[in-house]
Amino acid sequence: MKFSFITLFPNLVKPYFDDSILKRAIDKELIELEFYNPRDYTKNKHKKVDDTLCGGGAGQLIFPQPLVDILEEIKQQNPKAHIIFPLAAAKPFKQNDAKRLAKKEQIVFVSGRYEGIDERVIEKYANEVFSIGDYVLTGGELPSLVLSDAISRNIDGVLGNNSSLDEESYNNPSNKVQLEAPSFTKPVTFDNLSVPSELLKGNHAKIRNFKSKLSKYKTKYFRP
Repeated sequence: MKFSFITLFPNLVKPYFDDSILKRAIDKELIELEFYNPRDYTKNKHKKVDDTLCGGGAGQLIFPQPLVDILEEIKQQNPKAHIIFPLAAAKPFKQNDAKRLAKKEQIVFVSGRYEGIDERVIEKYANEVFSIGDYVLTGGELPSLVLSDAISRNIDGVLGNNSSLDEESYNNPSNKVQLEAPSFTKPVTFDNLSVPSELLKGNHAKIRNFKSKLSKYKTKYFRP
């Protein structure tokens, strides 16, 4: 999988891949990264990439030219590149999206800044648009990282043991919300709090049934 990040601030994105699971995935060549900075493609001498909004309004908007040039270059290199714009005004990103997108060969994340991106670029080039929540961020870099992390976990070999995905929250094939049951580790008793005894008896069928009940209770409480 190649992740291509279009961003004015690549140093906000790069360090996330310098450690842990994603670093190992890069070392094993399961993930490849590349970065494009719109300032390197803009054609004005001041390296300006933003301008005022048509019709008035506060803030600045990234204008089309540098983004179009980057996206055309990427599409010429790989017509199958899947282009995603993380936006506040978009459909919610779900676990099934992460699983589906993990099968792509290249995903391009276009990160907006300021008041966002000229809508004409989105309409022409977006294969999909996603929101990671009902709130507004200062840029698209964090959502791009969230999406790339969630997608990476579903690429074969990234987690080492794919069975790690089986009991995670939102991994229900029916696409119904089902939150993962609480988990516990040693020591069995810590600060006068004990691990539920049902998890200590070694009966795997009863443990699965107990965790299934906890999962349903947790889902009902947090997502009624």
